[in-house]
Amino acid sequence: MKRPVFVANWKMNLGPTEARAFIRKFTARYKRRANRTVVIVPSAAALTTVATALARRKDIIIGVQNIHAESKGAFTGETSAVMARDAGARLALVGHSERRHVFGETDDATALKCARALEHSLTPVLCVGETLKQREAGEAESTVLRQLRTGVSRLTTTQLPGIMIAYEPVWAIGTGRNATPADAAAMHGAIRAELAQLMGSAKAAAAIAILYGGSVNADNARGLLAASDVDGLLVGGASLDPVAWSAIVST
Repeated sequence: MKRPVFVANWKMNLGPTEARAFIRKFTARYKRRANRTVVIVPSAAALTTVATALARRKDIIIGVQNIHAESKGAFTGETSAVMARDAGARLALVGHSERRHVFGETDDATALKCARALEHSLTPVLCVGETLKQREAGEAESTVLRQLRTGVSRLTTTQLPGIMIAYEPVWAIGTGRNATPADAAAMHGAIRAELAQLMGSAKAAAAIAILYGGSVNADNARGLLAASDVDGLLVGGASLDPVAWSAIVST
């Protein structure tokens, strides 16, 4: 995927009717650009609506917010990688902080989901990040690298280039308090170095996009993208406004 990569995570917002209106307004403002990747990740209920609305905009990719570790079965309320791909998704968020801290998703669960996503031709975006308590205790880097190592533990070195990583400090999500470009660069550098060790190649590690997420908006997007090793942005609240989202992806 072309860099920078911009991912809109709508979370539990914008049902089919609102999603259709959003896509109409957004696509009227945002014209095709070949030098970046734009991804919209709606709720499962709005996935097919967004796919239909973007049928003529192949430059905009669709993702899902979560997948189950199994391909099918008696898992009421869940979405499988097979279903997501069939509905038009090409990307899946894995281990978002809300999945970890609200729904109890473990590092081991993220490993299973990353493997399942790749098995069914979905690009997993493995989300990693520390809490404020962990940062203040000096455990930020060790926490993030543990989540990274476990999350990719079921992948082979040949599969690793098929993933993306999103660093989202939990203390910055939805709080209005974002990491500084220097904070982001430091953690992204540590993630890149760890990927190089896992893959046995700095060149191979450089090919994996590492996104920053956490209170990103139109005002701070440019500064964050200019930071070293920041290859794109994972955006929450600001992506719900087609005007703000258009400004961010046009950065």
